[in-house]
Amino acid sequence: MAGLHETLHKRPIIFALLATATVLAGTIVTMLYPMLRPEMHPRLENLKPYTALQLAGRDIYQREGCFYCHTQTVRPLKTEVLRYGEYSKAGEFAYDHPFLWGSKRTGPDLARIGGKYPDAWHYRHMENPRAFFKESNMPSYAFLKERKLNPEEVERHMNALGFPYTREEIEALKDKTEMDAIVAYLQVIGTAVKKKEVQVEAKVVEEINPLSGKPEAIKKGKEIYEKNCEICHGDDGKGGIGPTLRDNVWLGKEGEISDGKLFSIIADGTQAGMPPFGTQIDKEGIWSLVSYIRTLQEKK
Repeated sequence: MAGLHETLHKRPIIFALLATATVLAGTIVTMLYPMLRPEMHPRLENLKPYTALQLAGRDIYQREGCFYCHTQTVRPLKTEVLRYGEYSKAGEFAYDHPFLWGSKRTGPDLARIGGKYPDAWHYRHMENPRAFFKESNMPSYAFLKERKLNPEEVERHMNALGFPYTREEIEALKDKTEMDAIVAYLQVIGTAVKKKEVQVEAKVVEEINPLSGKPEAIKKGKEIYEKNCEICHGDDGKGGIGPTLRDNVWLGKEGEISDGKLFSIIADGTQAGMPPFGTQIDKEGIWSLVSYIRTLQEKK
């Protein structure tokens, strides 16, 4: 009596149907069913749906092809986390349709750009990227300031994605420009993930600058300032997007502060929008920067 396998081999159609059924059953069990389970669709506690303006900005971000040069995903690698911030979590993309992870970094990753800089920084950067980064090949998007949002068009996009907005929210878009929208979107990217605070040892706050007044340190501090600080605090610390560094007002309060406290502000950043530089500039570099800033105060 012939075995079952021999019988199946003699009936190719039956064999093909049984093989298809087996593969289909395995696919359902290992892929389809798990994808329908709620734990496969996590949502971070701090994640909120996009506002009408933010979602309009996301549409513009896609239209202009920003994801061709900027990724929005930080891999769990030490080098990436140190450079861009906390690695990406599945639960922070629940409202992203489609995902904008990208695949090439001609420009830096934007997964943690939200809240890193004040709005004014983004407006000026979008208008003229080379005013901030001289070697940038990013095109200017100044024309976005002249383009008004079309509430009806925006509403059609929102309906397609199933975002429920009131008529008042839609009508509020008529006085907004495409620049307003894309800046609003940039400011919300990655904000659902809590940022880890950089801890600076308390003794640094009272520590005296070991490089104070040294010409070589001041020279190095000036180079660091021009590369990292001038875009916000202006030429020679005269002010711009950020406050002037020539007076004695620090974090909105008038009064002198120690070199150690100034070191901590640079390392930790501020709630007003200044990013932390403690992971980008080493201790000697920050002290050199403090030395240079002190020379700016002498020019007031």
